[in-house]
Amino acid sequence: MDDAPVPIRADALAGIPHGFLGRPGGVSTGIFASLNVGLGSGDDPDAVAENRRRAAAAVLPDAPLLTPYQIHSSSAAIVLAPFAGDDRPHADALVTNRPGVLIGILTADCVPVLLADAEGGVVGAAHAGWKGALGGITDAAIAAMEQLGARRERISAAIGPCIARASYEVDDAFARRFEEADPANERFFGASARDGHQQFDIEAYVLARLAAAGVRRVEALSLDTYANPDRFFSYRRATHRGERDYGREIAVIARPE
Repeated sequence: MDDAPVPIRADALAGIPHGFLGRPGGVSTGIFASLNVGLGSGDDPDAVAENRRRAAAAVLPDAPLLTPYQIHSSSAAIVLAPFAGDDRPHADALVTNRPGVLIGILTADCVPVLLADAEGGVVGAAHAGWKGALGGITDAAIAAMEQLGARRERISAAIGPCIARASYEVDDAFARRFEEADPANERFFGASARDGHQQFDIEAYVLARLAAAGVRRVEALSLDTYANPDRFFSYRRATHRGERDYGREIAVIARPE
């Protein structure tokens, strides 16, 4: 599995250097095979470094790849210059208007969101786990982009591979968190085969948050990380299988030159 990785691209971001990378195309082995980019995983650090180099080269060769230290928050960081690995901001979104810089976020079931105001030359990448999604990580990313001159009505967004409704069973208490925040969120939950549980459509929820924030063009790729083990890593699938760890995939974007 050492062929070059092939980015999944979104029509909504045509003309913008970007890509959602899955499992194929890396050098890691075992449960991390093959394009594991997770710095926090138990994988061989040299393999992770090579995978990150390959992921970047597939989208913007020779550009520095910058990713945050993700904390399932609603915090977005503005990137004005490359930073060292030890200086990664604790955040769940990065935005930049600097050319030649590739920003990205890591996922393994959570929702990766790439955003771009092509006219304004501002791009963003957000990691929306359920906590961050509910807390407003996409709103924070849009607000940070606006600080760099973006206008939300010009922003296009793409939602990459994430866990799908059919694969995401949650309990009733989980669903109540969303319904207490907004009763209209009930529409993102449906019946489950188990009593006391529901199926959550986190992709649709994030899409709705983007639309409510004023993003006029949003494309959801509707690719289920859990149900496609050859294509994507999945935290929930690894947990269900009793695996000791799991790989992470990456979504990256850069402003056009």
